[in-house]
Amino acid sequence: MLKKGFVRTISIVKPSLSDNTADAQRLEQRLKKELSGDTISIPLHVLKKLPSNLRSWGFKARAVLFKDQCSWILLDLLDPASDSPALGAAIDIGSTRVVISLINLETGQEISETGFDNPQAVIGPDILTRIHYSNQDQGLAELNLLVIDAVNFNMSKLCREHGYKKEDIYIVVGAGNTAMTHLFLGIESFEIIKEPYIPCVNIPDTLPAKSLNLDINQNGVAFLFPNIGSYFGGDLISGILFSNLDQKENPSLMVDVGTNAEIVVGSKEYLIACAGAAGPALEGGVSKMGMTARPGVIDKVWVDPETNDLKVHTIDEKKPVGICGSGMIDLAASLFLSKRIDIRGKFSKQNCKKKELTEKNGIMDFILVDKNDSGTDQPICLSQVDLNSLTSSKAAMYTILEVIVCNTAGLNFKDLEKFYVAGTFGSFINPVSAISIGMLPDIPVETFEVLGNSSLGGAKVLLKVPDAFERVMKIRKSITYIELNVNQEFMNMFSGAKFYPHTDTSRFPSLQISSFS
Repeated sequence: MLKKGFVRTISIVKPSLSDNTADAQRLEQRLKKELSGDTISIPLHVLKKLPSNLRSWGFKARAVLFKDQCSWILLDLLDPASDSPALGAAIDIGSTRVVISLINLETGQEISETGFDNPQAVIGPDILTRIHYSNQDQGLAELNLLVIDAVNFNMSKLCREHGYKKEDIYIVVGAGNTAMTHLFLGIESFEIIKEPYIPCVNIPDTLPAKSLNLDINQNGVAFLFPNIGSYFGGDLISGILFSNLDQKENPSLMVDVGTNAEIVVGSKEYLIACAGAAGPALEGGVSKMGMTARPGVIDKVWVDPETNDLKVHTIDEKKPVGICGSGMIDLAASLFLSKRIDIRGKFSKQNCKKKELTEKNGIMDFILVDKNDSGTDQPICLSQVDLNSLTSSKAAMYTILEVIVCNTAGLNFKDLEKFYVAGTFGSFINPVSAISIGMLPDIPVETFEVLGNSSLGGAKVLLKVPDAFERVMKIRKSITYIELNVNQEFMNMFSGAKFYPHTDTSRFPSLQISSFS
């Protein structure tokens, strides 16, 4: 059993003629002692059968609890002799994908995990479209129902597959960006996208799960990670918790690369955050070739040192059907280091092989995979337009990093103890490739650490460690959020970063001595 988990087995002093304290107060006193004096409320459904339950259980019980910003909440009282489990569900409420992890609240065991495409995508693939739709008659209710129904279905399925019931789930902890949090709660979100960009709520209360139509134990609760503002959501706070960035002695950095690039730098002394657009060109947004990871998608590209040909690897070793963000970064690095593109990111007819370049409507296309080797019977190409978009994205990423690390925090990139990369897309980035094109700073590769799904990771931490709740609120209070205004200084820095790897090549000394393979 977890030393300080959400399920506590307790023994209550039996009443006597000399001690006629009411059963409820007897239970309350024991729980207060167990919880070091914190306030605790006992719900009516527990009181209704408390006398008979305590006596049939020998004045012992398993208390299922949750701790929020106000106090401890007693969710239920269970027979200490029963093997009835108490479970929690951690949810990453992503705009593209939703992931659920089932946790045993007594042992901290991660039972199983499942993920599915966010069904709100049928309304619109991007958050902006969904928020506009939510402002229509019944639009918000429809969007809310889509995600809640899908979560209920998949939580129930997870339980059945492992011999549990949906009623065994007592706590749901969710982490998502500000807009997704609002849509999950069924709250109006239209003001988020209008000046001055104000969310309805930044710190949602712990709510009865049934008030959100979550189909779990009737006494269960739901907690969603708090937001900082419209563009810094609970998923980032969850990520900070998971990475322990808030407890570091020395400065470290976390970047979550998705639709946007959200960046936090700091230590236990301070946290500075900002967000900016860097992801869309890499995941099917701007680039026609970019797509999310699935079988047949190219995820790695490299240069054959003997033939100088470009080689590709696809997910599940299937015939290539397209390329994802990590593959595009590899591709850009391969093109640059093999001199197929110049420092401006333009294709070099002189250095590309004749079979590799073609021209359509005056725009150059680089043929990465011939149609005969493609899984679509069409060649997989990177156009100059796509490459320009990727160049802008990599420049935006580097500039945002430079602004927050160097200009705002007053650090040098080499001062960073750790450079955490989070997010589904960010998890697959090859740091060597990203450094090679000037997307990430030229620091030792061992500084980089992949976190994976840090949003889900933080939600899991909260289910396993009740004391983490204080950390969540402390993290939120300690963050200084920097608005990246597009001023002349920023644009000048951005223009310099649009070259490969940068106009100031001294920033990337490793490219002088290392080769890409």
